[in-house]
Amino acid sequence: MMWVLRRWIQTAATFLSNAYLMFPASRNIYQGRLKSVCTPGLNCYSCPAATGACPLGSLQNFYATLRPGLEQGRLHVGLYVIGFLGIIGSLVGRMPCAWVCPFGFLQEIIYKIPSRKFEIPHVLIYGKYVFLGLFIVILPAVVVDDFGYGVTWFCKYVCPAGTLEAGIPMLALQPSLRELIGPLFYNKMAVLLLFLILMVFIKRPFCRVVCPLGAIYSLFNRVSVFRMVHHPDKCVLCEECYRHCPMGVRFYEGANQVDCIRCLKCYQESCKFGAISYEVAGIRLPSIRTKRPEKEAPAD
Repeated sequence: MMWVLRRWIQTAATFLSNAYLMFPASRNIYQGRLKSVCTPGLNCYSCPAATGACPLGSLQNFYATLRPGLEQGRLHVGLYVIGFLGIIGSLVGRMPCAWVCPFGFLQEIIYKIPSRKFEIPHVLIYGKYVFLGLFIVILPAVVVDDFGYGVTWFCKYVCPAGTLEAGIPMLALQPSLRELIGPLFYNKMAVLLLFLILMVFIKRPFCRVVCPLGAIYSLFNRVSVFRMVHHPDKCVLCEECYRHCPMGVRFYEGANQVDCIRCLKCYQESCKFGAISYEVAGIRLPSIRTKRPEKEAPAD
């Protein structure tokens, strides 16, 4: 089934994004050539096992060095990252969030912990655009030192993935770093703990409310080559798509919403009336849905 395939792909993507297995011996992060390539999902650059760069960290570095870069005529790094994200977004929209993002994978696993579940107010989904504009672009570019350099605000003050994947492991690998622990680290730990708790009760809270990478990809959802399609003539408003959606999307309110991560769970598992399909470049592809077993009729 599709969900099994997606779990295998998520597992493989998590491993490939963190395939540097020599970190217990080196006690440091991988700094080879692969680090010049961004991963499509959220995965911290400073994670000891990380083999690629985080696109959000790369974007922040670009804006944090924008002024000195302009003076020296260097813009290629920022354009590469923007182009990389633009190509992915224009092809599949927000699909990387569902299939290759390690932090998104973690949220789905934690949400399976039995508990009472809650929904978030719809207006909060626009918070990720605030984080994108403020922490990724404006603050790194505007708040600078005497030499014109800014800092990576989102990585430094917000990102729980960085704390989980890099901050905690590096403290374990390099005990000398523990002397540097201060208010900033405790703040990051509080943010991480908050989201770990929210993940138990709310579907992908970080993805829906905060993640700037998801915000970037979501801008392409309605215009990407791969798009979801809703067939209102077949829809009975049963809300099965909403109940099974890992992002809390009501598909019947419109295909390709900003929070649709194209996991295909609604298409493959939820809708039994054929009201959901997908297309590539405007061409509807043949159905690959797995038929649900028919219920046996009651005996006379």
